[in-house]
Amino acid sequence: MKPPAFEYRAPETLEEALALLAERPEDAKPLAGGQSLVPAMNFRLAVPALLVDLNRVAELDWIREADGGVSFGAMTRQRAVERSELVAERAPLLSETLPHVAHPQIRNRGTIGGSVAHADPAAEMPAAMLALGARFRAARAGTPEGRWIEAAEFFTGLFGTALEPGELLVEMEVPAAPARTGWAFREFARRHGDYALVGVAAGVTLDEAGRCARTRIALLSVGDGPVAARAAEAAMEGEAPTNEVVRAAAEAAAAEIDPSSDIHAPAEYRRHLTRVLVDRALTAAAGRAGEEP
Repeated sequence: MKPPAFEYRAPETLEEALALLAERPEDAKPLAGGQSLVPAMNFRLAVPALLVDLNRVAELDWIREADGGVSFGAMTRQRAVERSELVAERAPLLSETLPHVAHPQIRNRGTIGGSVAHADPAAEMPAAMLALGARFRAARAGTPEGRWIEAAEFFTGLFGTALEPGELLVEMEVPAAPARTGWAFREFARRHGDYALVGVAAGVTLDEAGRCARTRIALLSVGDGPVAARAAEAAMEGEAPTNEVVRAAAEAAAAEIDPSSDIHAPAEYRRHLTRVLVDRALTAAAGRAGEEP
């Protein structure tokens, strides 16, 4: 299939891109890697009148240290983040998650910002960013410094975000993790590279006594967006991460979600996968946290 007719512009600076989006805020779409938008246009699920190609905007492509954490320009390719030594050191959950995102050919073109802004409920990046407590900077014409949006407030529903018409996601920042923090990502898909039936991004921070001082659990493919498993996080709080405690948290995660049934899996199977994968992710994350000096 082919998309309907649209106007195409390829700005070379962020200022130009924001100005173009401001001209037609209701029917302009930014084009990043195009791995989700172009197929949606071909199926006429997306029908922008104006396509603003960001691929020449070099100022949106970078990875930097940020107060002990790490930040990214929105046009940074997924493959660059996957291979980054700085990311592996400061945000190892992303390094573990990215190999599960489609295939290398897709990650060579797909961008971190595009995946986050697309907000597919089956995508790995939104769940990982939610578990990491990331925040996102949105800019618009006239205010390029923009505003910061916490990940917990950014994802608003099925393919929905807090971005307003005319705004563009330009930067993502992952904060420094506390000492004695371990991370893990687990998902189940029919084939590697397929959308997962369920996925889990988890982080566990242990105190000096070996008890859970903080737990973060984000699920994918079980709701209209990435889902924070708050009951499961609460079940870990103040407890040593024993098999029994982790199992109770996994049960809580399965009980608190309301997944839908579709041609790929019934809801009860997704609950079962959630139970199993949360158990595995928390066990791995807690083990890594305990390994830190």
